Amino acid sequence: MRANLSFEQAPPISVPFRFFLLAPLFGVAAGLLLAVQGGEALASRWNPSVLALTHLFSVGFMLQAMCGALLQFVPVATGSNVWRPALLANVVHPLLVLAAMTLVTAFLAAQSWLWLFPLAGLLFALGLGLFIAAVGMALLKTPATGVTVRTLRLSLFGLAMTLLFGLLLVSMLGWQGRFIELTGWSLPRLVNAHAAWGLGGWALLLVMAVSYMVVPMFLLTPAYPAQVSRWLPLALLAVLLVWSGLQFFGKSLTLDGLAKGITLLGLTLAAAYALVTLWLQKNRRRRIVDPTFLFWRSAMLALLAILLSWLALLVLPDLARHPRSLVWLGALALHGVFVSVISGMLYKIVPFMIWLHLQKLEHLRTLPPNMKQMIPERMMRGQWAAYLLALALLLLAVVRPAFATAAGWALVLSFAWLEWNLLRALRLYVDFRREHAAAHAVVHSSN
Repeated sequence: MRANLSFEQAPPISVPFRFFLLAPLFGVAAGLLLAVQGGEALASRWNPSVLALTHLFSVGFMLQAMCGALLQFVPVATGSNVWRPALLANVVHPLLVLAAMTLVTAFLAAQSWLWLFPLAGLLFALGLGLFIAAVGMALLKTPATGVTVRTLRLSLFGLAMTLLFGLLLVSMLGWQGRFIELTGWSLPRLVNAHAAWGLGGWALLLVMAVSYMVVPMFLLTPAYPAQVSRWLPLALLAVLLVWSGLQFFGKSLTLDGLAKGITLLGLTLAAAYALVTLWLQKNRRRRIVDPTFLFWRSAMLALLAILLSWLALLVLPDLARHPRSLVWLGALALHGVFVSVISGMLYKIVPFMIWLHLQKLEHLRTLPPNMKQMIPERMMRGQWAAYLLALALLLLAVVRPAFATAAGWALVLSFAWLEWNLLRALRLYVDFRREHAAAHAVVHSSN
């Protein structure tokens, strides 16, 4: 491990673990919803089931895992403590869980319970507002410098923008369009901005920030080229800012065409990051192909597939007008890229966290299990295969709705398998602590 990491700053293990252990359950819920709803669930980006599925992935699985990772990563990587991490997690975690469940219920209830939308917005505003403030203060106070810290700050800004557009959307939905009358901003433009900042400004920038440190560390690759790591996040942020301005102030056909071109530029930057990461993997120091390597490679290939798909939509206008075309892009982004990256990182972060905290126990009479013992590699590889099956069936279901039920059950299998693997590691941690406490008590009583 790198010498400049402040492992003594790591928060209590319960802080990130509560986020990590709940995240896959949202994925299981997404799979069950797709299995029950069937082919119609993927009919259009505006279908309530698609919106519910999207948010089970994004504010369920992704947000839970990413918030937990930041609470662990920021103190260790920057040496700056997040304020009262245990208290913060005790407040933020239930708020985010309730917010996600409320929002998904609101989408599925359609017009019946519109009041759920502003309630979900309030819960998100409280939970994410506290989270952004606490983590933001830690990132502002840290004396650490470098591309990881700078990109972490940019990603937190992206999360704030995502929250802002999300709050505008739930206000619009809860007040049945009155917001449109007040501002003139259309629902599709707000949805586009919310999605772009959520996927590009928050999720992708956070993946970049973390990868600059953990890809060379865990995958034993060369470091990211200095110019790439310095300028790529800034370029992506600039593209998002310009694109957002065009979304709300570009009403002419010329500006709409310019917005498409800037979208292409943003996707090209994302693909450039994927290509650099794949090149680093190819030039890694050790040729071992472990599950984290497989997940990262799958994610980067999916990121390239998004650019190719967008080019196809530009070249084939009839295909672009198909209501399922954006559902295809969403499936590639949410499940293809971010579920893959997060799964791969959980298989490194969770065992290392357990090992680190067990090492801190006093008067150890036996060595803690090593990281490879915590989750067997065959179990991680099996879950990666389940992830690939779910991704293939999900993309096939977008084209052929008859496969939707099978895709749903494949998602259930993949996420349940991930949950089982994480619980196995947690059980090992609990058992070792219990055995250590019992042995320590025997020694103490004999003295």
